Amino acid sequence: MSSHSVAPAHLHEHRDVQGGAARAAVFGVSDGLVSNVGLILGVAGASTSSSAVQVAGVAGLVAGAISMAAGEYNSMRVQADLFEREISMERRELKRNPAGEAEEMAHRYVSRGLNPDLARELADDLMDKPEVALEFHAREEIGVSPDDLGSPLSAAGWSLVAFSLGALTPLLPWFYTDGTNAVLASMVLALIAAVIIGLSISYFTEGSRTKAVGRQLIFTAIPAMITYSIGSLIGA
Repeated sequence: MSSHSVAPAHLHEHRDVQGGAARAAVFGVSDGLVSNVGLILGVAGASTSSSAVQVAGVAGLVAGAISMAAGEYNSMRVQADLFEREISMERRELKRNPAGEAEEMAHRYVSRGLNPDLARELADDLMDKPEVALEFHAREEIGVSPDDLGSPLSAAGWSLVAFSLGALTPLLPWFYTDGTNAVLASMVLALIAAVIIGLSISYFTEGSRTKAVGRQLIFTAIPAMITYSIGSLIGA
């Protein structure tokens, strides 16, 4: 009698890109930086009074962070509710018409090149495991896993904290100085933060560092220059 051994599987891990927290953190810090540096320099262009810039910057930070967190929560909550509804419908269909669902599962395997008899055997085997069958149909038909819908509260929390950090960065100099020195320091800090954000994005996506940093610098510098110019014209 011959024995067969199964070689150890080569395991590799993927980052969680569906849960929402990482996305909320990246977009939050980027939006906080871009929106508040534009607001701060817009006000500074019209008046270099540190108190005016402080009030505008803090107001922009608080309002923006709350708005960002609420928007992220609502977006993910609605998305999760929609997915949960579709998954519930699929769960009912698996109980109501198991034969039809097994046939559908087998057909999907065949469409991927599996032998029809083997596909049917595999489908019947999976249908004996309700939760596995549900996950298969959810992934195939809805594009999500029932156990991986993300946390709206976590995404909202990350978004609020990240936006606040991004928005606070260009505001810091205005608590210690004012005038041209504060404007320059604010812009320098914003550009340094933009580089760090770009590098972080390239790390997570494993994309080009140059492109990620370049995009973030453009998105940060151009709005700031535009709002500062508008503020200067209005102030004048």
